[in-house]
Parts: sequence; C-alpha cells; structure tokens
Amino acid sequence: MDLSSWIDAHAEFDPAKPALRYEGMELTYGDFAAGIHAMARVLKHRHGVGRGDRVAYLGLNSPQFLLLLFACARLGALFIPLNWRLAGPEHVFILTDSTAKVLVVEDEFRAHVEAFRDGIEDCAFVAGDFADPAWETLDDDPGPGVDDRNPHVDRDTPLLLVYTSGTTGHPKGAVLTQDALFWNALNSLHCHDMTSADHILTVLPMFHVGGLNIQTTPALYAGATVTIHRKFDPVATLRAIARDRPTLTVQVPATMAALIALPDWADADLSSLRAMTTGSSIVPRPLLAAFNDRGVPALQVYGSTETAPVAVYLRAADAARKEGSVGKTALHGDLRIVDDAGRDVAPGQSGELWVRGGNVMYEYWGNEKATQEALRDGWYHTGDVGYRDDEGFVYINDRKKDMIISGGENIYPAELEAVLHAMDDLADAVVVGRPDPRWGEVPVAVVVPGMGVEVTRDEILGRFDGRLARFKHPKDVVFVNTLPRNVMGKVLKFEVREMVADTPAA
Repeated sequence: MDLSSWIDAHAEFDPAKPALRYEGMELTYGDFAAGIHAMARVLKHRHGVGRGDRVAYLGLNSPQFLLLLFACARLGALFIPLNWRLAGPEHVFILTDSTAKVLVVEDEFRAHVEAFRDGIEDCAFVAGDFADPAWETLDDDPGPGVDDRNPHVDRDTPLLLVYTSGTTGHPKGAVLTQDALFWNALNSLHCHDMTSADHILTVLPMFHVGGLNIQTTPALYAGATVTIHRKFDPVATLRAIARDRPTLTVQVPATMAALIALPDWADADLSSLRAMTTGSSIVPRPLLAAFNDRGVPALQVYGSTETAPVAVYLRAADAARKEGSVGKTALHGDLRIVDDAGRDVAPGQSGELWVRGGNVMYEYWGNEKATQEALRDGWYHTGDVGYRDDEGFVYINDRKKDMIISGGENIYPAELEAVLHAMDDLADAVVVGRPDPRWGEVPVAVVVPGMGVEVTRDEILGRFDGRLARFKHPKDVVFVNTLPRNVMGKVLKFEVREMVADTPAA
C-alpha cells in the first residue's frame, strides 16, 4: 500500500467531495484519483520512471504539484520539489547531486531552466503547463488499461527528497519515506483535531515541508478540502479567509506580519478559522497575540525538513495560556532534551533537542557522514536548544547551528561566506543574523577589507547577484578591522551578533 491509496479510498467513499480548489477550478476526489493514475502512467510509460528514480518539479503551488507527488508515491519514485527562489547554479547542483531523471517545469521558469539545461545530463526536461517542441510533455496518457504501478512499493519506500541549505556550502537532501508522511499526517491530525469536514487554505510554498506537510498532505489523508494559492499575497489571503471560509491555515512570521499590517486586518472576518498554525522559527509574541486576541488560536509546530516536520506542537486549548511555547511532543514521537554529554536535563534547564519517530528522515541523500552525524541510535540530533517547563511544554530559546531564518526561509551563513571568501579585496568575512521587525532576522556580512583596499557596501552586495537566491543575500555590510576569534582561531559569532545588533542598519 502506498500513499496514493489515500486518494483512491476517498474517491471510493465520496467521489464528488472537493479535494482541491485552485484559481476557480475544483478537483473532486474522484477527479484527483483519476489524475494521479494518469500521471503515473505518463511518467512510467512515456518517461520511463521506475522505482527509486527521481522526479523534480520547478513551479509555484498548483494541483500538478500534488498530482506528481502522489503519482511518484504510486510508482515508488522520489519527488524533488525545487525551491523556485534558488539561483541557477543551486538548481544545477540539486539536479546533478540527485541525478534527477525528469524535471517538470512551469512556463514561468522556462527561461531560467533554458540557461542551464545543456549542462544537465540524462534528465528529461518536461513542460508542465506550456507547449514547446523542444520540450517533452506530460500528455499522451496511454490509457486506463495500462499498468500504472511499479513492483515492490510500500510505505517504507522513499518518496520525498527535499534539499536543505548546506552548512558547508552545499545543500543536503533529506530523504523522507512514505511512512514518514503517514506518521506526520497522524501527528498533524492530532495537533489540529483535523477531520474530513475541514477546509485548509494553503498559501505557503509547498516546496517546503511546512507548506506541504503541516496541513496540506494531512488534509488529503483526512479527506478534507484544500484551497491552493500559487504564492502568498497578503491581500488575496485575507480576502480568501473571509470569502472562502477556510477552517485552518499555516503562516510563518513574515506572512503573519504582512497580514497584520494590512489596513483591513482589524475588521477582517476571521470567524471561519478554528486555528492558525505557525512555525519555522522563534515566533515573536506580538504576532501570536495578534491572532489569539482576534479569537483565532495561534498554534505552533516545531520541527524541520528532517522531521517531515511535525515533531512538537501546541494545540488550540493551550494556545493563549502557553503563548510562545511550541507545545508538547507529538502523539506519535519521542523527544529528549539533553546536555552536552547526552544526559536528559531537568525541567527548566536548556539542552539540545533530540527527536525520534516514524516521521524522521531516512537519510541524507548520498551523504553517509552527515547522516551518521544527524541520526544516532535512532535519534535525530536537531542542533536546536530549548527547555521544558513543569507541565512538559517545550520552548525554543536558541539554535546551536548558525542557521538564520528570514521570512520562513532557512539561510546558512556558510553559503554566503563562501562567496565572500572568494573576494580578493576582503581579508576576512563572516555572516550572522540581525533581528528584523519584518523578516524576523536578516543576514548581515561583517567584513575586514584587505590592506589598503577601498571597497563599498554596494559593491559587495552586488557580487551576490546570480550566485545565490536573492532571499539569501546579505541585507547589510558592516566593516571592521578584525574579527573576534578564540585561541583555536574560530570566529566568536556570538560577539559578532552582539556587535551587529548594536550597529544601525544602513
């Protein structure tokens, strides 16, 4: 049994029930099931997709995204949702590292892919929503009588290959099995008290596990209805809440802030929402209070790409009382908070969070060393620091890793530092996060110019163009004479952060 059986079962029970709504179009569970079968046939017989092959997708949110996901589940293939904000070289790395067999591209990204497609070998470039003789297509379904499965596919089969920003300059591909999505769905149902009667509004990008797996795939497991927006727009989101009457939605701090900043926020009709779920970073209390005070419980989910992501969550009954907490350990999972020696700490004491459960990733793709570092004795070592209170509610208070979370996007300084270190006119450089009222935090480059060199802020910032996705670019440059280092030569980033926090933004 694979995950596409979810949709088949709902199509059997209630074929006319709306599964997906998108730009005025409605796809029933019967339509959705038929579309998955057709997509699986095309991938298998027109593009030769076998069990274990990789199918990548570059496009905004759409039903096609989910059709491909569940078709890959049916075939035992791995689905790679590409972050459309990345630069060309970053996409080339992912496609090459994963040895993708198929890349499905939306028209909006055709020119972007044309710039590098000749450098990708043994990959079929498929037009997702346009006609071009130079591209293969998703048409030519061989018909219902043709086999649409591959052998030896079950819930233990890998399904999602999601690349996270790399701490060493290259992203790592987290492999999530079909079983991980199943247990994640069960955790989400318990978090949200989700049922087939719910209506989910998905506005966050589904290339992130947050947009895909906090509510969207769990809703399809439950037989609920999902309304999909191609991308987040605050005005359209607030209008959709009032008009379409969703019961649940997921937002990140940056989108929460954008909604609250709208002139219509104070009088907006939010009465259909049973809850609003957020996560991906330490969420500022005023953002949580803005929803709680409007009678919409602000839930928090803690997790990461490696945990699918639902590992810890705050339920509606505790949202106001425990505002700021990420909740308790997921129903189907385990959590330890440990000191540096791996010993459990007492309530109130901070330590690293370790997570275990069926929702945890299988491995990092082709990276045994990173896998062994992250997964030890069945526990995923998150690198995040937090504590439990006397009632067992978890609070996140720091990150061991240097990751910066800006507007819900993960940014690893190592990627930016690699660009800075290649600049001949800089003697030294480091990147840290600076608190930001809109984005939560933003990356700032702290640089030491070379002896006798004059280089400007704008010159440095301009050198990131085309190298990394724009959301990763430093938002400011701070010039210093030297960087603080310990006796081993390691930069003392906590000192740099304090300095940057005290330096006015340009």
